[in-house]
Amino acid sequence: MRDQSLIRTLKIVMLCGLALLLLGHYLWSGLQLQQTMGVPGIILIGLCCALGLILSLPTKIYLTILLMQREQPMAADAAQATTDAAISPAHPQQSETTSAADKAKS
Repeated sequence: MRDQSLIRTLKIVMLCGLALLLLGHYLWSGLQLQQTMGVPGIILIGLCCALGLILSLPTKIYLTILLMQREQPMAADAAQATTDAAISPAHPQQSETTSAADKAKS
């Protein structure tokens, strides 16, 4: 599965989870289903909320994927900067001063 289709699937599952969670809240608060149906209403509300929470877990995975994609270029830039710092001389002024002193001696 490609990254684009994986992210699209995670978005769909995440939205379904949030919709179920909102439906459970609406059944509880708006329709007062626990009072009209009794125990089966409470079970239905609990089932909607529980499935909504379980399906909304891919939210963390989705956000982690996005964060990792954002950090990859920054990590590559940091690695390049570290490599450039290791290659360049630590004190270029000292090497110029040393070469000038060597020229004066000769």
